[in-house]
Formats: sequence, C-alpha cells, structure tokens
Amino acid sequence: MTKLQIIKVMLASRPKIISDVIKNIIERQPDMNMVGDVVDPIKLLFVVKDIPIDVVIVAPLKADGEPRICRHLLAENPKLKIIVLVAGGKTAFLFQSGSSKKQIDEPSVDTLVEIIRNSQM
Repeated sequence: MTKLQIIKVMLASRPKIISDVIKNIIERQPDMNMVGDVVDPIKLLFVVKDIPIDVVIVAPLKADGEPRICRHLLAENPKLKIIVLVAGGKTAFLFQSGSSKKQIDEPSVDTLVEIIRNSQM
C-alpha cells in the first residue's frame, strides 16, 4: 500500500466568505491539507518561506493581470504553484516557475481540485 502524498495548500484571500468556501473544498479532499490563511501579502512571503507549501490560492483578484506577489513567491519557491481566482468566478490563472500563466475559463470546484492535484506533477 502506498502512502498518500498530502498536498499542502495556503490560502491568501479576502473576504471571509470566499476563504470559508475554499477551505471547505480543500478540507473535503483526503489528499489535501489547508495549512493556513493569510490576508497580508507581506506576511504571505514570510509564511511561504517558513512552511513547506505546494500550492497558494490567491482570491479574489479584480484585474486579470499577474499579482506582483506571484513573481516574488516563485522567485523564492520555484516548485510552488499559485492559483489566482478572479473576482466574479469566471476565470482563474495558474502561475508556476518557468512557464507563462495559464488561464482557466469557468473554473469549477472539480477544476480547482484537479489543478491542485496536478500541481504535484
């Protein structure tokens, strides 16, 4: 029997209702662990440096551009995957080191979970 590899997820989100929904999705997954929720981007930089994290979910973003925090996080943590949910829920983006951002149209719960799982590849 192989040991289940747990994917560690950090949330950087406002408002609380969005955080609660995302936490609920992550906590229902047997192979995922929500390791924290940080609102302050500066604090996020330090937390990701101190705690081993596989995926950061940033929500919501009002524009479709890359949050500056992504470049900083990926420079320090090249294996990190960052999922940015755009306000309104019609689009999300995946950022990872060495590649351009990947747009995810009409992200659903299943899509979000799949993207997080595929982050381990």
